[in-house]
Amino acid sequence: MQITMGVLLALLVAAGVFFCVSFVGVGLWVLYTHFTTADIPAGISHPKKLRVCHCIFLLLGKIFEKLRICSMPGFVRFMHDLLPLKEDPDVMVTDLLFGTIPVKLYQPKASSCTLRPGVVLYHGGGGIIGSLKTHHKICCRLSKESDSVVLSVGYRMSPQSKFPTPVRDSIAATIHFLKSLETYKVDPARVVVCGDSAGGGIAAIVCQKLMDKPDLPKIRAQILLYTVIELLDLKLPSFQENQNVPLLTHDFIYYCWFCYLDISPSWKSVVMERGHLPAQVWEKYRKWLGSENIPERFKKKAYRQASPAPLNEGAYLETEHILDLMCSPLIAEDEVISRLPEACIVSCEYDILRDHSLLYKKRLEDLGVSVTWHHMEDGFHGVLNTLDMGCLQFPCSTRILNAMVRFLKGL
Repeated sequence: MQITMGVLLALLVAAGVFFCVSFVGVGLWVLYTHFTTADIPAGISHPKKLRVCHCIFLLLGKIFEKLRICSMPGFVRFMHDLLPLKEDPDVMVTDLLFGTIPVKLYQPKASSCTLRPGVVLYHGGGGIIGSLKTHHKICCRLSKESDSVVLSVGYRMSPQSKFPTPVRDSIAATIHFLKSLETYKVDPARVVVCGDSAGGGIAAIVCQKLMDKPDLPKIRAQILLYTVIELLDLKLPSFQENQNVPLLTHDFIYYCWFCYLDISPSWKSVVMERGHLPAQVWEKYRKWLGSENIPERFKKKAYRQASPAPLNEGAYLETEHILDLMCSPLIAEDEVISRLPEACIVSCEYDILRDHSLLYKKRLEDLGVSVTWHHMEDGFHGVLNTLDMGCLQFPCSTRILNAMVRFLKGL
């Protein structure tokens, strides 16, 4: 018995040492990766905060993946679920199921003699992370400050559910909400779709998909925050200039791209050189995707325009679904874009996706759609999620929320 206990104790000690060494090793890897790859621009208002946020993101995202315990998205979602949700005394929050789709409904507790605006919010996260919990504070503040009913959609995500499941879930939840506006005391003439990052892309897609549904109230407006609006071209000027700026780096956006679209990462070099699509496709969409559509002031020294590589037929066969409008709403025909509701677009200077917002803004304005544009000169991708994070909050997050509130109140 003593030998058995001794062996057990030795095993426990060895396991503890292994875990400690592994943890320290991963920590050193995080610091090394951050300081050798991360680009913290001088224009960021609080560079040390961004360094801390990036290191936390790397640590949470990679520690268990490096230890081969679980994948990065799986662990990040696990951490999401551990987050305690702070209640707001002025907002009533209700967990619901629309069919099988989980949603959170946010309603101001103050009485109102009129119907309120309704906001359907789709969280960001590249289709692999993000949740109802990560955007809880944003929804609470938005509901309270704009006096709106906010519905947050918990669509299914990769790796369990890949494209187009997140979009289909979001469309289904939106239709359910639009058919229930009377129940939630929402003004059918003031329903807005809203999203950040991948969620912004979903919002744009929902607008396009529901515009010809005569049995549903019309979407009044769309709020698109540093949005993913196309998945064809990953070589736009902002992709080159901001490729290593946290929180969305070049490597992570490719990780999301391959995971969400269920495409083999072995095609990365081909996609980077734009050899995954035929020349006629690039030529067809150049009028909307070309860098000439981006104002010159956004093209820094780092930008180098290059022609697409010769077509790799194998890559094209496996990636051609990126031409689906449920992937890339930017490339919808003029007849569709011209009938879209007005938009509030927020872009961030130090965001790898900055040019997506600029391209969609131009397409909408060229076709007569009203656009309210806010450009955050000190902003970076994901900055809104630092709202109410105490010492890690960036002033830019409050400005974005204020812009959303003003837009909603002006409808």
